[in-house]
Amino acid sequence: MLGERLKSLRKRKGYSLSELSELAGVSKSYLSYLERNIQTNPSLQFLNKIAVTLETDLEFLLNGVSEDDMPDVQVLDEEWKRLVQRAILEGMSKEDFVHFKEYMEFQKWQGAKKTSSKKEDEEA
Repeated sequence: MLGERLKSLRKRKGYSLSELSELAGVSKSYLSYLERNIQTNPSLQFLNKIAVTLETDLEFLLNGVSEDDMPDVQVLDEEWKRLVQRAILEGMSKEDFVHFKEYMEFQKWQGAKKTSSKKEDEEA
């Protein structure tokens, strides 16, 4: 879970909660809530600040897997990283991203549904 990964990585880097919150410019209490899994839905901006400070990536914080763990598989190419960073800087949250992804899946479904209906009409 995110909380365990945050705590483990923080301790591995030798930071106290206070030190990490100060270095990252985030709330100590919110960081503590995340580590204890009281709070479980941080914003991408928050996670990005923590990832940069702990010298890791968002992929590791969110999934426990880093590009370094999978050298043959590139998780995010440079263009994707820039797009994600820009979205974070512009205020996109994880929730926003999930909603956008669901919307795109719905659009694909609608497109497939229309294509299927069109084929049925042509066959009739």
